[in-house]
Amino acid sequence: MPVPPKFLVNVGASILTARMRSRLRGKKSGAVPAQEKTFRQLADTFAQTLLWREHGMEAGINYKKFRERIPLYSYEDLVPAIERMKFGEADVLWPGQCAFYAISSGTTAGRTKYLPINKPMIAHFRKAGLDSLLYYAARTPRTRVFCGRHLFLGGSTALAPIEDVRPFAAYAGDLSGISALHLPPWVEKHLYEPGAGIAGMTDWPEKIQAIVARTSPLDITLLAGIPSWILILAEALRAQAGGAQNLQAIWPHLECLVHGGVPLGPFENELRAVLGPTVNFHEVYPASEGFIAAQDADSAAGLRLLADAGLFFEFLPLSEFDENRLTLLVLQAVPLEDVKPGVDYVLLLSTPAGLCRYIVGDVVRFISTEPPRLIYVGRTKLQLSAFGEHVIEKELTDALLAVCHHHGWTIINFHVAPIFANAATGRKRGQHEWWVELKVPTIETPTGPVMAPEIDAELKRLNDDYEAKRKGGGLDPPVVRLVMPGVFEHWMRSVGKWGGQNKMPRCRSDREIADQLAEITRFHTEN
Repeated sequence: MPVPPKFLVNVGASILTARMRSRLRGKKSGAVPAQEKTFRQLADTFAQTLLWREHGMEAGINYKKFRERIPLYSYEDLVPAIERMKFGEADVLWPGQCAFYAISSGTTAGRTKYLPINKPMIAHFRKAGLDSLLYYAARTPRTRVFCGRHLFLGGSTALAPIEDVRPFAAYAGDLSGISALHLPPWVEKHLYEPGAGIAGMTDWPEKIQAIVARTSPLDITLLAGIPSWILILAEALRAQAGGAQNLQAIWPHLECLVHGGVPLGPFENELRAVLGPTVNFHEVYPASEGFIAAQDADSAAGLRLLADAGLFFEFLPLSEFDENRLTLLVLQAVPLEDVKPGVDYVLLLSTPAGLCRYIVGDVVRFISTEPPRLIYVGRTKLQLSAFGEHVIEKELTDALLAVCHHHGWTIINFHVAPIFANAATGRKRGQHEWWVELKVPTIETPTGPVMAPEIDAELKRLNDDYEAKRKGGGLDPPVVRLVMPGVFEHWMRSVGKWGGQNKMPRCRSDREIADQLAEITRFHTEN
C-alpha cells in the first residue's frame, strides 16, 4: 500500500481531531456501553481457548456467570500457560500462536514477565495510542502537533530470540520494540523519531548522543518519555547547541511533552524550565499489559479511561485485596458501571492478548465516573504498611513534594522503607526511613533533621492510618537520609534498571532496596 504524502496525513489528522473534539464534548461518554461490547467480544473469543474453556467460559456468557466462574489471575498464576505459548502451542490463552513477548518487570524488583503480544494486541495499542494523541489535539486550540516529527525516548527496539523454545520462533523485548516493528508506514515515514537504527541501540549514553545528532536539525513538535530521561536528553541537546536556554530554542515548534509511568510532580518545575514556556504537558497511562487512560482535559480532572480500545476493565477495592486469597475475591471486583469516586481500586484487565481478570498490580482512584476519569495512586506491592499504616506511593510522593516545594528543593529520586523494632538494640518501635537524593546546588541547604518532621506532618495530613499510628505511639518519627548525587543511578545500574522505561520503586514494606542503598552509601541501620 503506498504511503500518503505528508499533507494528506495532516488533513486526516485534522478531520480525526474534529471528530474527537465533538465526541469529547458529548453529553454522554458512552464508556459503559463500550465496555459491555468489549466484554462480549473478548468473552466469545476466550471461549475458543484451552485455559478459559476449562474454567467454564462459553460463547454468549453473561457477566454474572463470568465473574462467578473465572478466577482472578496474577502473572505467576499464568506462567505455565505463557510457557506453553512460548513453545508454540496454539489456542492456550487466545486463538492461534503467539510469537512476540513484551518483557516487563513492572516497578517491583521481582521476576521478569513475558507478556504475550499478538496482532489484536498491536491493534489495541495502535488505536489507544492514536486516541491519546487525538485527546491532546482536541483539547489544544490551534495545535500543529501532527505537522512535525514525534520523538519517542523509549526502550531499545531490539528483539531477542527466545533460545530455549526452538524450533518455534519466539521473540522478546521492550514493548516499544515490538510496537516499532508494527508501525503503520505513514507513521514511520512522516512522524516517528529517532528512526529504527537509533531506537534499537541499547547503550543509553551512546543512544542519547545519537538522538541529539539526528534530531537537532529536525522539526520536532512532540516529545515523549520518562521525565528523568527527558531531562538527561534536554541537557545533552542544550550542550550541543552551545547552551541553548531551552528546547524550544532548538525546536521552535515543540508544543507537547507526553509523559507517563511515574508521577510528574518531582520533575515538573525543572521540565517546564528546560522545555520552554509554551510546551504543553500531556499525561498518558500505558502499561505493557495495555494502554489504560489518557488526559482529555485539565490535569486536575484525571485521565480518561480508554473504554473503547479493546480492553475490559474491572476494579477490586484495595481494602479487599489480599494476594494470598484471590480465590475468595472473584465476586468483589466490579465493572466500570459500579465504580465510585474516591475509592482506591486494584486494576484488573481482560485483553485481546489472552489475559483474563489479570491483576496488573496498579492501584487507581476515580475522580469522576461520567466521563470515567482516574488517577494512578501506586502499586499493590509498593505500599508501605509494615506497621499497619497503609501508606501508598502517591501519598509519599505528595508529602515529599510539598516539603521540597516549600523550600525550593528539587527531587532527583527517593525510596522509603521501614526500620523495625529490635529488642537487641533497644529499638522499641518501628519508623520510616527515607532515602532522598536532591538536585544540587540549592538556595537553602537541606538536612535530614529539617526534612523529617515536615514530611511527618504532611503524611499525618494525608493519611489517617499513619496519623493514628504516630499519635498512638505505634510508630516513631521518620528519619531522612540525604544521599550524594548518583546513588540512585548506581543502584539502578546495579540491578539492570538503567535506561528506557525503568522506574525507581518508591517504597516497600521490607528493607530489600534500603539495605542495598545502605551498602552503596556505606550507611548501616542497626535494627
